[in-house]
Amino acid sequence: MKVLIVEDDFTSRLLMQGLFEPYGLTHTCVNGREGVEAFRKALEDNAPYDLVCLDIMMPDMDGQAALKQIREIEENAGIFSTSGVRIIMTTALDDRKNIMTAFKEQCDAYLVKPIDREKLLDTLRSLNLI
Repeated sequence: MKVLIVEDDFTSRLLMQGLFEPYGLTHTCVNGREGVEAFRKALEDNAPYDLVCLDIMMPDMDGQAALKQIREIEENAGIFSTSGVRIIMTTALDDRKNIMTAFKEQCDAYLVKPIDREKLLDTLRSLNLI
């Protein structure tokens, strides 16, 4: 599995990398703009990500905007969300508005921090990633 972790907090990035280490390759970005560009580059290089984990509260571009742009990139490439990258929102925000917005923009799952290892693994299983 090839995973892109988009997270501005250093400690959270390290934690997420550690959780994914047994399952494949991880790359990290510190904001949504970097995450969108990393996603675009991987797709152009024919080496797409299997999973993107997006924080919502980040500088420069938040996770909601990054989610929308990633889905637009896929749509422009003829890839629709059912066959595209799996996207899990990994955030401290658990309010209804953010959750509904994320699913409206076609995230696949929404996990609230602190990320519970077992919930993450259950989510990865339900998305057929492990």
